[in-house]
Amino acid sequence: MATAWWIRPASAVEAEVLAAVHALCFADPDVAGPPWSAQAIADLMGLPGVAALIAQDEQEPLGMALIRTVVDEAEILTIGVTPTARGRGLGTALTQACVDTAATAGAAALYLEVAETNAPARRLYAATGFEPVGRRANYYHLGGQPVAALLLRRVVDANAVV
Repeated sequence: MATAWWIRPASAVEAEVLAAVHALCFADPDVAGPPWSAQAIADLMGLPGVAALIAQDEQEPLGMALIRTVVDEAEILTIGVTPTARGRGLGTALTQACVDTAATAGAAALYLEVAETNAPARRLYAATGFEPVGRRANYYHLGGQPVAALLLRRVVDANAVV
């Protein structure tokens, strides 16, 4: 039987936990850049409009996201699911929680960047309503190679918050 999991807001005092989860999510240098430190996460969480989400079950954290809203636009700064928790719908749920957070904060659009080479993430974002609106050449350096980022956007409907 699968363990139940849930998503909740995280506070700045959980920056160490968020950094540990981020390190697990982004351990592969060919897929992602270096993991963020607890200090970097705490610093971001201290800025206006930044919210953190953590996905967890009874035993451990399974994923995390940081999102920033400025006026009517929001951006997913980082989002990830730990390798052992992948394939259970958590990425979709965490992405939707970011959409809901953006809507609650008054955003009309939600943006994110994804490595052009990250096919699983690109499929997830397409399935959750994100569309490409731009490309940034050499945005990431993965596995020692420059990789372009796709800039994705999703319209946010404040009336559709679940």
